[in-house]
Amino acid sequence: MTGRISRRTALTGGAGIALGAASLGVLPLFGTPDRQQDPATCTTPDLSERQARLVVSNWPGYIDEDDDGYVSTLTDFQKRTGIDVSYTADVNDNLEFFAKVVNQLGSCQSSKRDLFMLTDWMAARMIQVGWIQPLDAAKVPNLHANLIDSLQGIGWDPDRTYSAPWQSGLTGIAYNKSKVGEVRSFEELLSRPDLKGRVSLLTEMRDTMGLIMLSQGADPADFDEDDWDNALDRLRKARNDGQIRAFTGNEYIQDLAAGNVLACEAWSGDVAAAEDENLVFVAPEEGQMIWSDNMLIPNLAEHQANAEEWINYYYDPEVAAKLAAYVWYICPVKGAQEAMEKVDPSLVENPLIFPTTESLATTHSFMALEEFQIRAYEGDFADVTGG
Repeated sequence: MTGRISRRTALTGGAGIALGAASLGVLPLFGTPDRQQDPATCTTPDLSERQARLVVSNWPGYIDEDDDGYVSTLTDFQKRTGIDVSYTADVNDNLEFFAKVVNQLGSCQSSKRDLFMLTDWMAARMIQVGWIQPLDAAKVPNLHANLIDSLQGIGWDPDRTYSAPWQSGLTGIAYNKSKVGEVRSFEELLSRPDLKGRVSLLTEMRDTMGLIMLSQGADPADFDEDDWDNALDRLRKARNDGQIRAFTGNEYIQDLAAGNVLACEAWSGDVAAAEDENLVFVAPEEGQMIWSDNMLIPNLAEHQANAEEWINYYYDPEVAAKLAAYVWYICPVKGAQEAMEKVDPSLVENPLIFPTTESLATTHSFMALEEFQIRAYEGDFADVTGG
């Protein structure tokens, strides 16, 4: 991972884009009547049988690459299936990508893509407004047989009718053990005297506010206005008290390694990619957030069956293990940990790729929001963080 631009590196500026949009009141209007579509009628004939093609959009640094005799999973897929894949790393931010496709998908026109990967909250919104085609369950048996339990039964797509997780990650805390003693809870970031002024939190609203809610005993997957207001007040107090040095994207890793920041809110993949023995990722005592980027087939995709063949391929445990060994995020596929024995035995017990059942039991997701809530909550958060 060292030296590569990762999916989360691409988000360094992305959260700022989201917060800036929120503060200006220009978050995308999903819910307006002219945006709503019926995926059952917004379709086109599937050309997969006569066109062995597939157009995929994904985040940067999110797939393995051919190198010195190593055959990537993408190349292997093309050889196995005969499908020519046009693969582009053009998803740099959820809102930025939304801007690329909103006019097409919002008016039942082709996005010129067969498959793209978006984070839970954006995936949920696109599904809700009817921009995403349902998957043919018979063509993706590996998805339904091998999806890890912790990613099943999500509220916005409980049966994974429309979405298939590509990779997942955890949001918790990290500290530099060469500079400070053990940090166990998120509340410590907000209040511990020896950390004052040397703590950073993330500009990603759902991660930061989710962890604060957990620290207050609220459920980020099912909260009310009082829960939100209490968490926001707690964040405001920590900032006003001088506890928080900065709100950042994943540039916090450099500050953490240098000792400018002693402890911080962190993404698991960043800590793994740093390969620094002094940086420790911790699941907070209160719980941690889990997120996924999801494979979605948009309306008017011309090669849906080929896209479903891709999804099924990547839910083969051996394929999933090869991918996980490269990207170092949570692998969503059952059996991949056993398959990793042949790929890279040193990663079999890596908890950032294969969290234990006990660790996954501590994970929480953020509630799917209505449009008015997105606007209000992003605006509230930006007011406190200065986004």
